[in-house]
Amino acid sequence: MLMLSEAVIKQVVKIAGSIRHKTRHSIQHIFQYKIYHEVQHEEKYREIRHEVQNGKIRHKEQYRKMQPDGQHRDAQFKGKVPGKLGTALKINKITAVFIFTMVAIFMVPSWYGVPCRYQLPVSAASLEEAGPGFDTVSPKFNMSYIHYSDKSLYIKYVENTNGALNEVAPNYFNLSKKGTLIITSLIDKAFIDEMHRRGIKVVPYLSNDWDRTVGRFALSKRYELSDAIAAAIEKYNLDGVNVDIENLTEQDRERYVHFVRLLRSKISPEKTVAVSVAANPRGLTTGWYGSYDYEELAKYSDYLMVMAYDEHYAGGPPGPVASIDFVENSIKYAIERVPSEKIVLGIPFYGRMWRSNGGVSGLGISLRAVENLVANYDGKVSFNNSYISSRAIVTIKSSDKKPVVNGITLKAGTYTIWYENETSIKSKLSLVKKYNLKGSGSWSLGQETTGIWKYYNLWLNGYYYEDCEGHWAQNSIIHALNNGWMERKGMAGFAPDEPLTRAEAAAAIVRAFQLDRAEKVNNGNRSSIVFIDVPGDHWAKNEIEIAVQHRIITGKGNGMFSPDEPVTRQELSVMLDRAFAAERGMYLLASRGISLNAGDAGDGSNSGSNGNKGADPRYVDVNRETCSWSYDSIMRVSQLGAFDNLAGERFNPGGQVSRAEMTVLLCNILGK
Repeated sequence: MLMLSEAVIKQVVKIAGSIRHKTRHSIQHIFQYKIYHEVQHEEKYREIRHEVQNGKIRHKEQYRKMQPDGQHRDAQFKGKVPGKLGTALKINKITAVFIFTMVAIFMVPSWYGVPCRYQLPVSAASLEEAGPGFDTVSPKFNMSYIHYSDKSLYIKYVENTNGALNEVAPNYFNLSKKGTLIITSLIDKAFIDEMHRRGIKVVPYLSNDWDRTVGRFALSKRYELSDAIAAAIEKYNLDGVNVDIENLTEQDRERYVHFVRLLRSKISPEKTVAVSVAANPRGLTTGWYGSYDYEELAKYSDYLMVMAYDEHYAGGPPGPVASIDFVENSIKYAIERVPSEKIVLGIPFYGRMWRSNGGVSGLGISLRAVENLVANYDGKVSFNNSYISSRAIVTIKSSDKKPVVNGITLKAGTYTIWYENETSIKSKLSLVKKYNLKGSGSWSLGQETTGIWKYYNLWLNGYYYEDCEGHWAQNSIIHALNNGWMERKGMAGFAPDEPLTRAEAAAAIVRAFQLDRAEKVNNGNRSSIVFIDVPGDHWAKNEIEIAVQHRIITGKGNGMFSPDEPVTRQELSVMLDRAFAAERGMYLLASRGISLNAGDAGDGSNSGSNGNKGADPRYVDVNRETCSWSYDSIMRVSQLGAFDNLAGERFNPGGQVSRAEMTVLLCNILGK
């Protein structure tokens, strides 16, 4: 028997799991170093040019000596990576050789039937450091701006989204009249920390409030401004910056790109640099639209947030804020210039209103306020199928109480309001999947109606199942569907509350653990059981056979598997326990730094968490007498967190598992 020390196993598995991750990011770091190198060169040149203009440098030799590194200012990056980064890449090569050596020494014997038994150490690790092949598909990206001035409501706004957000962009960064950075009084360390605790990034947006003069001052001071932003990000533990400088022109195009490039060079690569860009469905090259060089901006940013709204605007004629053609043509313009995975589609959580007799022309109004106006003043709502947009006509009488919208008291009169409803937002979200965009953004959080978040994430990810809208396990269902662990059921939808069958359980485990069909059967480690009640055309036949080969399932006896019978909680615990004992399960456990005795998993010989006979403190209804064959498995998978939020004092071992609960189990196990 080959015995491995705990320290060796920990290091081998951890390095094996992270080598791909490190190599992938090395390329990104090289690119970031190239940008940094060129920007530093440009800054040195700027200093020299200033000296020349002020008469402090008069001779060519003096100028040549002051050139950075004795090179021309346009010298190109030659591909050499000095310093720590170069050393890191060399170490990666050495690490790769080490991994192959370890595999040859420790893994090959187990492939040929030599038992390799060890216990994985307990430590914290992310899923990204799991063994080869454990990458998963995450839900589509979703961010939202926060611009309201009452910061005490920010957490409430986020909670209303039911976990649908990856990133928030609060109004922490502003610009002075001279273009210098202002940290607003709204910045809140408690909010930032709470967002991080929830796994949400905080990426403030930088605004010039549509003031062209301020925007141009900012770009003229882009070196100092980029320094100030980078310092603020580090000081307040922020996750990057979203540049939202608007109302410039084509004359500012190059300086805008250079500003973003400076930010990218000065902000850590793991932080976000995003740019909010005007929607350009007609491909205009002048004015505000011309200030955005999509292609160049995308080179130095993580994503472009396409503001696909304000098709009709304040001061303009009445019409939809974002008709479907306007939005789709804006996407087409963007993806002709930028990879689709760098495009975030902006969706308006507001409408605009016009008074028939003048006085109000395109006033912005939140979707919540529209809902209230329609309800309180007997508004008439219609839906335009050409624009895929809602329109409301609201009449305020002289005798009515006058409502206030965005600080303006509305006078008596008839108002036309164009705004978004469930149908129009769903139509826009469906474009994210159609064009394979990175995700969506919204202006702005707190303006939406509460019902939006019942369906938003489902539609964003391309799942149009009404039976999952507002479901407590919606996010886990989306993740399971994105990764192919489970599928829709029939034509009705996902059927989240229906019992999980034994076939569905086997299929989900095989897919989630990415288990392959064994090349050899009956070699002492694999089984060749054939179930007479699983015909050749059964939808899960392949996964059931793979589960049998990996000893995850053994059937009900007499050649029966009972594929359509609901699986019990204790049966599922045993299946999961055995899956962790498989080689792929070991990689997964290593990635999470969790202890499990691979040789004993699922065989009933381990005493579980406390080794004492009788009820475990975790569950009052689980003990060795009532759960003799499943006790150890229940204890182990519970210790792994599989049943977190799914079991209290009672485990209910003979109870059924719903399809929704299975998605939560898998997400708990895979650390998502």
